[in-house]
Amino acid sequence: MIDLEQLHDCYVKTGSKIILLVVDGLGGLAHPDTGKSELETANIPNLDAMAQESACGLTTPVMPGVAPGSGPGHLALFGYDPLKYLIGRGALEALGIGVELLPGDVAARGNFCTVDDNEMLVDRRAGRIPTNLSGPLCERLNEITIDGVQVDVFPVQDYRFVLRLRAPGLSEDISETDPQITGVEALKVKSLSNGSDKTVNIVNEFVQKARDVLREEERGNMVLLRGWAQLPHLPAMGDVYKLNPAAVAAYPMYRGLATVAQMKVIPTGKTFSDEVDTLYQNYEDHDFFFIHYKPADAAGEDGDFDAKVKTLEDLDELIPRLRNLNPDVFMVAGDHSTPAIMAAHSWHPVPFMLHSELTKGEGISGFNETACNLGAIGRIPATNIMLLALSHSGKLTKFGP
Repeated sequence: MIDLEQLHDCYVKTGSKIILLVVDGLGGLAHPDTGKSELETANIPNLDAMAQESACGLTTPVMPGVAPGSGPGHLALFGYDPLKYLIGRGALEALGIGVELLPGDVAARGNFCTVDDNEMLVDRRAGRIPTNLSGPLCERLNEITIDGVQVDVFPVQDYRFVLRLRAPGLSEDISETDPQITGVEALKVKSLSNGSDKTVNIVNEFVQKARDVLREEERGNMVLLRGWAQLPHLPAMGDVYKLNPAAVAAYPMYRGLATVAQMKVIPTGKTFSDEVDTLYQNYEDHDFFFIHYKPADAAGEDGDFDAKVKTLEDLDELIPRLRNLNPDVFMVAGDHSTPAIMAAHSWHPVPFMLHSELTKGEGISGFNETACNLGAIGRIPATNIMLLALSHSGKLTKFGP
């Protein structure tokens, strides 16, 4: 882990290269009709072939039984203890789209949502309202005024936006408005510590004014706010591991995660194919690349088993392009499992594989939960994968005399 100071003198800078492909929501569970998970169902010959030449196992993102958010799940893969470095999603979304956060600012990740005439939630994501429709709604929210507070609303993508509050004496220790289920009302914000009452009152006023502004909209007629956060401070990943790390991610939150880890965030397009192109264009400039694949998680959260299978098959088609770069270490990991049968993040271990010139295969038949459970890596904390990558790439020397 990044905090293991006893290992800091063991990290060495070399010319070897590492690629970490994070497949968001990678893991799944068996479909009740077939007994096979999404990975076991998908036709993924390239990932399966790579698994047959790799060291495989399962990772636990936080702790057994704990379903992580994407923030903790990714930070663990980078080597940060997710229980120590708690970062609200608001800060990650804000940093990911280049929003300035000053000390004392508070940011939240916002969703447009749909409520009925009784204020009951019908759709927490407003039917995944597209950016061309949500952008004008953000402009209207940005006109909301609250005495003594600078209120700024920034569009992110589709149904998501960032709310930034700037005023003296704000606190991130407040509750969220998203109940995480439909058929109930959005929650009122409450104080979680002394000194946060001012922020509670500001946010509840904003939510009420947002409802008034959006009331006549067919889909995005209300907002949900979560992930309250102020500006985070983490040890720089590159400084600790002696790397020159870069991130290629289309979605803002994951650019935000890379920013707090102090990776260089490389601008890219909106698709994973665009990300691969960007990786090729910048491959000579860095020795560590984090590249992110989002669609599997989105399909899993929608509860669409077949769609998640399709996203995995789409990913598989681009695996040869990544392998053709011939990195010294190529890891495929997930930040968490998102089984379609649960339509949510889950606590289940996540398939993982690491390929290097030192891995010749260990009899694993393919890349899925069942096969990886039999791999030589076993079941490890996600925080340990960076140590494996550094060792396989010659960047971690002997510990002790």
